[in-house]
Amino acid sequence: MNTKKKLPRSIQPKLLELSKQFPALAILGPRQSGKTTLARTLFPHYRYINLESFEEQEYAEKDPKGFLNRFKDESGVILDEIQKTPKLLSYIQIEIDERDEPGRFILTGSQNILLNAKISQTLAGRIALTTLLPFSFEELREEKKLPKDAMQAIFQGFYPRVYDNNLDPVIFSESYMRTYVERDVREITQVTSLSEFQKFIRLCAGRIGQLLNISSLATDGGISVKTAKAWLSVLEASYVIFLLEPFHNNFSKRLVKSPKLYFYDTALACNLLKITKTDDLFSHYLRGGLFESMIISNLIKNRFHHCLPSNLYFWRDKTGNEIDCIFEEGSTIFPIEIKSTETLNTNLFDSLCKWSEISGQPKERGKLIYAGTERQTREGVSVIPWNLS
Repeated sequence: MNTKKKLPRSIQPKLLELSKQFPALAILGPRQSGKTTLARTLFPHYRYINLESFEEQEYAEKDPKGFLNRFKDESGVILDEIQKTPKLLSYIQIEIDERDEPGRFILTGSQNILLNAKISQTLAGRIALTTLLPFSFEELREEKKLPKDAMQAIFQGFYPRVYDNNLDPVIFSESYMRTYVERDVREITQVTSLSEFQKFIRLCAGRIGQLLNISSLATDGGISVKTAKAWLSVLEASYVIFLLEPFHNNFSKRLVKSPKLYFYDTALACNLLKITKTDDLFSHYLRGGLFESMIISNLIKNRFHHCLPSNLYFWRDKTGNEIDCIFEEGSTIFPIEIKSTETLNTNLFDSLCKWSEISGQPKERGKLIYAGTERQTREGVSVIPWNLS
């Protein structure tokens, strides 16, 4: 048994609160993000069932009533990897309707494909949906585990096992991607050629931080646009990539409508780009995109780990004016520029000044997140070090 101390997660208080309000609680997120560990830590007296076990899957599929009846006298049950037995959700609904007690079912899932649709049909109003991503800056900072500089953080990534067990991020990422492609992708969708899918993921990594051009992606991958769209959905559903949508407020008549492509974890992107050491990043042509991806992913974690939806966008018009990230809080808009440099100079603030001019919003709402370590105010804009974002 592994007795090493696990780092606490910032989502913990909210999960405990929700478990007292809803009969079912779902913790969704990528493989290895810590869902099982967290569920078993927060609910130590619950019966634990791993649905990756063939025997448990077979029992749940063939006799769902009998499967659930085993837990009628338990204080609660953790059903790990619930996407393996989607049929079970309908029977959980029946159980809840017959005996509506808070916190009876804790469900975890590492594949979001079809799961949310199934839940919305069967467990609407009965379940709290939450998302657990790999470690945030805040979580690692509080435990004094956050890498010392931005390039090391990009390379190391944020998966808990890397930090809990001091794993080599290159070996971890290679193993993770191989397992993901060879096992999970086969289960999620009909992929006729795993090698084509692997090539497709690498092409996505090569476009990190860029506007999504599905036609170009399909052409370079030698697949149809329809297939490219389906495979992007697979990568989104399994929490490998996310698409940042353009801001909807029409300050300009000619806005870009395509989303931008990012990876939830930069270590996986580095692996796909064949970056094998931190030093490779300093001169890499995608250094800016990787840094941007890490920062925006962390901003999303700050929302998800407090059980809030993402409120992030980007803004770009067809003349080239752009803001890397727009943070919307109620009716207030905060523009954020993200720069991978450690050295500040005046031209870094040009986009924020232009945005203020076009939108009519005060420049002082703007923030600039950079790879340096000093917090300051420049050009009326708050300058924030990457590790405090």
